[in-house]
Amino acid sequence: MILSRREQIIIAATLFVVAALALDWYVITPLGKWQAAAESQKQSMLDEMERARSLLANERRISPKWREMTAAGLKRDPTEAESQVLHAVGDWAKEAGLRLSSLKPERVPEKKRLQEITFQAAGTGTMYAVSRFLWRVETAKVPIRVKEMQLGSRKEGADDLTLTLRLSTLYQAPQPILPTEAAAPAPAEGGTK
Repeated sequence: MILSRREQIIIAATLFVVAALALDWYVITPLGKWQAAAESQKQSMLDEMERARSLLANERRISPKWREMTAAGLKRDPTEAESQVLHAVGDWAKEAGLRLSSLKPERVPEKKRLQEITFQAAGTGTMYAVSRFLWRVETAKVPIRVKEMQLGSRKEGADDLTLTLRLSTLYQAPQPILPTEAAAPAPAEGGTK
């Protein structure tokens, strides 16, 4: 059977289209998907690298402050941390001329490495006393921060203010003893035989 020229062209065109579809199905589309996945992975790795660079830059900047905080006052015992802040806030208020009417700690245990203790403080004084007290809190070497602050006037037209603060401090929670550490036998004296 001899095919006409027209039939030969139709068969060749059909084979060409089928081959192009097969090439697209088995080579071009998977290659495009692979390239898109590689580009996405490259972008996520670049983002991760940027986060790591940022973390390293922050570590260099924050590390001295962290060492200063741990050396100056980041405690491991919550009662020590609480006592440290109570004494410091009392001293700062006395220095600044602020009359504290209350200072109450509130402990909420969490399952984190760094625990937080909050304090409710209230006092009265002049604008100078309040600003000096707040300056001492903000520049303290003790790990303390102001979470909330409310400032009001006791008497209209007088330099007599009320200050209500919510402060917080941190302490390092002791590491729990793992069951394997507690049950590990002590090494025998004199070595093994």
